[in-house]
Amino acid sequence: MKRSPIPMTVLILVLIFLYLPIIVLTVNSFNLARFGGSWGGFTFKWYQELVNDHQVWSSVVNSLIIAAGATVLSCIIGTTAALALHKWNRSRLQTVHYGLIYTPLVVPEILMGISLLLSFTAVGISCGMTTILLAHTTFCVSYVTMTVLSRLQDFDDSLIEAARDLGANAWGAFFRVQLPLLLPGVISGGLLAFTLSIDDFVITFFVAGPGSSTLPLKVYSMIKHSPKLPVINCLSTLMLLFTFVLVLASRALQTVKQPKARMRKPMKGSPT
Repeated sequence: MKRSPIPMTVLILVLIFLYLPIIVLTVNSFNLARFGGSWGGFTFKWYQELVNDHQVWSSVVNSLIIAAGATVLSCIIGTTAALALHKWNRSRLQTVHYGLIYTPLVVPEILMGISLLLSFTAVGISCGMTTILLAHTTFCVSYVTMTVLSRLQDFDDSLIEAARDLGANAWGAFFRVQLPLLLPGVISGGLLAFTLSIDDFVITFFVAGPGSSTLPLKVYSMIKHSPKLPVINCLSTLMLLFTFVLVLASRALQTVKQPKARMRKPMKGSPT
């Protein structure tokens, strides 16, 4: 039976629609012409101007600080939440807990940004770096929790029981047995949280204050007001490359398999 060419055609069109703008943006970052309508020659001029733009690098530092802080906090909170959901998954309270974890994944970002802004205003917290950090931690926790929880689905609980039988207490069994085995999932969730935090614009736009501009906010302001439009192409290309590396690292860590507990066969002459 002859296959229909329609599915492959649709796939190719979708890939072109998704990736052609990215390719055009990357190519224009090396275009000598100021506007992308014509090719003026290959150049690194715009990358040199990007290096000398101190305001851009100040926003990069802000983004890295917030992303690092949100990653650490979300890894701690998300890992403990995943452990609780895995251990007491049949409790009604954990059903509510799971709903609270899952909600930020489906709520629109503009709605979350407005609600967080209203919450900070209600308690009298001025918008700035702190509010951005809290906002990013709020939605990053869900991603870390889901990543670690998926890792726990294949976890062999007999390893914990074996550690307890050998004299380890609950904390010792966790830090010396369970956490090292879950570490690829925790790091993977952390990389995902870091990527989402450093790329976020909508939520950051609502909770940012004076002097707390992050890289996405800086790119938005440059698009509207900066005369050096090709610099934005260079900056976007570097962000794309950095994010791509983090996503690849996250996916690689998710594929690391956990060791399975194996029963050792007794040696001849030894008591069973």
